[in-house]
Amino acid sequence: MEKKRNSFFSAKNVAFLAVLVALVVILQLWGSAIPIGAAGLNLSFVLVPVTLGAIMLGPVAGLLLGFVFGFVVLMTGVTGANFFTAFVLNDSPFFTTVTVLLKGMAAGALAGFLYNLIKKKNRYVAVFVAAAVVPVVNTGIFILGALCMSGSINAFVSDYMPQLDGRNIMYIIVVGFVTVNFFIELAINLVCAPALYTVDAVVEKQISKKFKSDKKPDNFKKEA
Repeated sequence: MEKKRNSFFSAKNVAFLAVLVALVVILQLWGSAIPIGAAGLNLSFVLVPVTLGAIMLGPVAGLLLGFVFGFVVLMTGVTGANFFTAFVLNDSPFFTTVTVLLKGMAAGALAGFLYNLIKKKNRYVAVFVAAAVVPVVNTGIFILGALCMSGSINAFVSDYMPQLDGRNIMYIIVVGFVTVNFFIELAINLVCAPALYTVDAVVEKQISKKFKSDKKPDNFKKEA
């Protein structure tokens, strides 16, 4: 059961959003410590809380969580925690910043929008569509951004991925940077986001029932 959108800044929604923001930060920093492939890319476990926020709080929450995700990624580049992000940020700061921020924000916002659109017909189909859209949009915008900074990508490949040096830029991006990450992230999101949504819906329903039960007046209190 998604949180009420007509009171987005209610105490419950703000608290839930704060938990999701904390999860985004923690999971991205934790994921940064687990490089995948020769490029030093990392798995985006943060796509799960971004998806949950988009589903349960709407597109605005998805956009905000996507921004936090992108900001943390940029910080790992600034600090050198992620050497791929650090390299392209130094070589192409504008396109790197726009790409990193836009991909998360667009993914979260679109997931929330599509969920709202599809849930009228089938809520669980809407959940799976939102869970799939986030990694697809995140990866798609990364590919477009990488094409815009192809010079930086080629320079990185020459220094750190000599096995791909001289290849077509699209081949380098898809094979060297995207394939493994995308399919693992898609699988994680398709499994985790719907499962967590279902758990939250059950818990929310039980809490709601208990709250209504506790509010019922006592029957026929006897006078002294």
